[in-house]
Amino acid sequence: MPITAAFDTNILFSATGWRGNPFLCVERARAGEFRVFTCPELMEELAEKLETRLHFSADQVAATLADYLGFLRVIQIPKAVTAVCRDPDDNMVLECALEGHAQYIVSGDKDLLELKEFRGIRIVRAVEFLNLLAT
Repeated sequence: MPITAAFDTNILFSATGWRGNPFLCVERARAGEFRVFTCPELMEELAEKLETRLHFSADQVAATLADYLGFLRVIQIPKAVTAVCRDPDDNMVLECALEGHAQYIVSGDKDLLELKEFRGIRIVRAVEFLNLLAT
């Protein structure tokens, strides 16, 4: 069974702006080494962060999202997971992973990482995920 994951918005954001471990995770997903799920809500959050924090133009945001949507699998979430995380926006990451039957959530978010696991889905940092891929 191929490895499946959901990337938190911060992983895609970091991969867009810098060349660290999140970038390596994204590049390995792009190469088809594993399947990654996302949802429209996470893509909207990414678009907003690219615009406000990296000052991307509308064209740059559109091009970045189009690139990611070329290899990420988009699924719809029912928005039924509530009150799990301190930050309600983190619930959509959990729900995306659930709906996609992901084995891992890759995140840099402290609140998510503190959970360590959600309904059998391991929550790991980018470096941990890369180490898992190496085994």
